[in-house]
Amino acid sequence: MIITIGGLAGTGTSTAAKKLSEYLDIPFISAGDVFRQMADESGMSLLEFSEFAEGNDDIDKALDKRQAEIAKEADNLIVEGRISAFFIEADYKVWLMAPDNTRAERISYREDKDLDVVIAEMDERTCSERKRYMEIHGIDIDDLSQYDLILNTATFDADKTAEIILNSIK
Repeated sequence: MIITIGGLAGTGTSTAAKKLSEYLDIPFISAGDVFRQMADESGMSLLEFSEFAEGNDDIDKALDKRQAEIAKEADNLIVEGRISAFFIEADYKVWLMAPDNTRAERISYREDKDLDVVIAEMDERTCSERKRYMEIHGIDIDDLSQYDLILNTATFDADKTAEIILNSIK
């Protein structure tokens, strides 16, 4: 079974993917993992590669293509990535969401940053990603029609989120 889990920053996609992977005893990959792998292969630090990728749409396209190739070769895999569902032939596609204030609080805690700073960065990042996804891929990140499950994670921890996903698959 191939499962994608997407969502904006702070919705819990990474932790939910890890927990679901444990529950189902199948591997998972994240867009971040693949991005780090690409940085290593390029002989660059993560920061260097991130800066390189900012001005190079081909990096985004290569990342998406690599995730799709990995998923195509797998029998069972969870793929975590904001827009993975648009590129991967998955059996089940999940989108996680949470109110902006919840997302900001989670990111603030995780990154040990001031909440006001996180809110500003989060807004800027979301606008930037929305624009980039449309320009590079023609994807409207707000179009949730291809998802099998849309889950608001505001009141759930990763265990509960993974449990709900697991129960919805059965």
